[in-house]
Amino acid sequence: MTVSEAAGEASVDRLRAWRGGPRLGTAYYNEYLPDPSRLETDLRLMSEAGITCIRVGESVWSTWEPRDGEFDLEWLTPVLDGAHAHGIDVILGTPTYAVPPWLAAKHPEVAVARKDGSTVPWGGRQEVDYTSGTFLRYAERVIRAVLGRHGRHPAIVGVQLDNEAGLHLIHNEHVVARFRRWVAGRYGDVDTLNREWGLTYWSHRIADWDELWAPAGNTTPAYDLAWRRFQAELTAEFIGWQAGIARELVEPDTFLTTCIAYQRPAMDDVAIGAALDIASGNAYYLAQESLDLDRTGAGGQWYADDVPQLILSVDRMRGTQQAPFLVTETGAASIGPAWLTRPPYDGQLAQAAWLMVARGARLVSYWHWHTLHSGAEVHWGGILGHDLAPGRIHGEIAGIGRQFAAAAEWLADAEPDADVALVHAHDSEWMMQFEPPLSAGGDAPDRASYGRIVGAFGRAAVDAGRQIAHVNERQLPSAADLARRYPVVIVAGLVAASDRTLDVLAEYARLGGRLIVGPRTGYGDEEGRMRASTAPAVLGPAAGVRYREFAALAEPVAVETASGASSGEPAAASGHAHGWMDALEADGAEVLLRFRHPHYGRWAAVTRRAAGEGAITVVGTLLDRSLLAAVMTDAAGPASIVSPLAARPSTVTAHSLVGGRGRVWVVHNWSGSPCTVRLRRAVASVVDDTAHGEDADVELAPWDVRIWSEA
Repeated sequence: MTVSEAAGEASVDRLRAWRGGPRLGTAYYNEYLPDPSRLETDLRLMSEAGITCIRVGESVWSTWEPRDGEFDLEWLTPVLDGAHAHGIDVILGTPTYAVPPWLAAKHPEVAVARKDGSTVPWGGRQEVDYTSGTFLRYAERVIRAVLGRHGRHPAIVGVQLDNEAGLHLIHNEHVVARFRRWVAGRYGDVDTLNREWGLTYWSHRIADWDELWAPAGNTTPAYDLAWRRFQAELTAEFIGWQAGIARELVEPDTFLTTCIAYQRPAMDDVAIGAALDIASGNAYYLAQESLDLDRTGAGGQWYADDVPQLILSVDRMRGTQQAPFLVTETGAASIGPAWLTRPPYDGQLAQAAWLMVARGARLVSYWHWHTLHSGAEVHWGGILGHDLAPGRIHGEIAGIGRQFAAAAEWLADAEPDADVALVHAHDSEWMMQFEPPLSAGGDAPDRASYGRIVGAFGRAAVDAGRQIAHVNERQLPSAADLARRYPVVIVAGLVAASDRTLDVLAEYARLGGRLIVGPRTGYGDEEGRMRASTAPAVLGPAAGVRYREFAALAEPVAVETASGASSGEPAAASGHAHGWMDALEADGAEVLLRFRHPHYGRWAAVTRRAAGEGAITVVGTLLDRSLLAAVMTDAAGPASIVSPLAARPSTVTAHSLVGGRGRVWVVHNWSGSPCTVRLRRAVASVVDDTAHGEDADVELAPWDVRIWSEA
């Protein structure tokens, strides 16, 4: 073996070991402290809490380069040296998302131009057009300076490239010109574009590429979908560009990542993930009563405001690469501005941390170490408060650290189970932002419609006791592979779908899968056009259903079992539909639920039909939570991964991972009240010496989490 081969093998081993997890981390900004000389105190307190990784340096370009071309690179050295001495690993960020004032003043042209022609004023962060050649020259210079000085420090295990990229859709003139070239390269000639986008409408046909109008005035759905795809490519290209520079300046075993904010408008997480060694992102949530599983939050925020949303957010992180991931930021004492200050109740920090680990997180890192004393985030509560003294939050996180250490043998390289795949599609999300099917109240459109639709079906899977894997539409494997991996697949809101995607889903059902189809799926094609065929395209014949009409529901509409609707007998199941309805007509399918309404009563709300070895359930509307959970439970069939719980109260979830020592169950009581679970199999804790036998009744305390192996 050559020296280079040995080094390469060692780097793979180190990365594999680091990914083994789980670990605790925090963002640490010694430079923000009123007294930076307390470094040793902070590192000692971190070690006492079991924190073994810190994230540094990504938001202070003006500290690295206080004046144009004048660098101060040594201020971080004591932090890196001290961390290394304490056995704390470091993720070093490139500072490109927060430009210094001298750069903004010298080159105002690098500011992001908005749709209306105004520019984003300097004074926050991420105001810059990161496709600008001018900006990229300065960015490369500071990246090379910072990583050239510190990239090979022995404390550095990873580099975070930028931070939360994709905040703005960039409308600068050179970007719009580049978009025209991008469209020309994609479609080849204007006649093809005119046909594919339907530009005869409203006299939008173009005769030359220069006639393609700017996005500010656009009203064509296909144009907007192309624009959003293009913007997401720019973001992925920017992260990939940074990765190429960073790789030259760090050790071979140093991983590259970026902190993904999954709600960013110019962000395709799968495309970004392709440039990374390991994906990472934000997992923010509201605590207190928002973590009661019986609560249904509003949704559509940058944070989760109920338990299913939190579960879905971390499952989506794993879906970025279909692999373990890092939680770069999650809340410690509180998140966001003062009016969102809801510090977690006792036990809730451990609940959230163990949920993240249960779904594949190798690092749970808190934003941030100390609550800031100045700036925009002074109410974003850290592990230490403004007095910088360890208190309740530090003590609870130290308890999590002890649990992580005790469970390390069981959880090393463990992979989360999943018995349901939830399909997510950026294209459909972008289409629904352009033309939302749901209302935000009154005449206002809800541009979070896609998230509401997919989230409702994901919540129903959680309520049905299933474990979810997010699968991006771009990641869909063959139908045979899909059937081997997941007994159940949910696809809802897939309004922009290619024939290939729909064919895979239909074949998946024929091969034995249980396919659950939600509203709007298969109505449009991959270009953002409405199909000239009976809906739902491709899936309709296999599902034995079709629809020609649909409606945005101004008020909830009653639904009931088909037998109750047709015979006048009491309904076996009833509830309400809201938001949207596809007017389903059974064409060989069994009608399970109908609308109870003088007009809508002629149509089905839910149908099912056997398809080959499997079945397709079509839910043409949004149902109330309990009814959709019942439909999901019935449609999904018997669970393929059976938990050790013989009976599961409504506030309890059970997630599992499988590692070298076997399966581990993470059981939560998401409630402020205690509850009792009965076991069907014996279990033993992997964090202490407790054990419970078969048929035992185990009381779970309020906001409790247990980590059990099966005896």
